[in-house]
Amino acid sequence: MLLLNNTEPKPGEVSPEAIAAMQEAFGAYGRELEEAGVLVAAEVLTSPSEGTSLTRRTWAVDARHGPFAPATEPLMGVFILDVPDRATALVWAEKCPGATYGIVEVRASATSFRDGQWT
Repeated sequence: MLLLNNTEPKPGEVSPEAIAAMQEAFGAYGRELEEAGVLVAAEVLTSPSEGTSLTRRTWAVDARHGPFAPATEPLMGVFILDVPDRATALVWAEKCPGATYGIVEVRASATSFRDGQWT
């Protein structure tokens, strides 16, 4: 899995032209992943301020609107890839447009839920 972490730009901080260029770069990257047959899923997440965090640590539900913990570079998107090894995942991470302005973390899945059960 490629986890994309980056600071959220303030309104107007990134020009419309730069946004359009990055959207095209991510579109090309997604198409390349699809053509290689390694893309399982890709998601861009909404702002951390739009999220709700929930915990039941005290045997009571504690739900909070917005980010649970402050982060300088929160999780903003994910690419789930089906590749044979970490080296291949790192090659794809290096090509990710998000690496030009944030951090792309490569992490293997420990287990997956498919066809009604954990693998």
